[in-house]
Amino acid sequence: MATFSHQPSAMTVFQTPKPPIIVKLIEPPSDPTGIGLAHVIVQAMGFTAVVTLLAVALGAVLAAVMYWVRSRSA
Repeated sequence: MATFSHQPSAMTVFQTPKPPIIVKLIEPPSDPTGIGLAHVIVQAMGFTAVVTLLAVALGAVLAAVMYWVRSRSA
């Protein structure tokens, strides 16, 4: 079995330090369309509201037609 020592070896003690890594932070490119996230969310909510109102209106029309057909057959 091999035994491992917790002491650093001569190679690691006398190694020259590595140069530091320099990271240059740049500004991310802006959105060329000018539409932000808030604008997209507002548009999505508006579209959802229109679809919901359309579904409610179509349900009311269908209920009125069913009521009219049932009252005519009775």
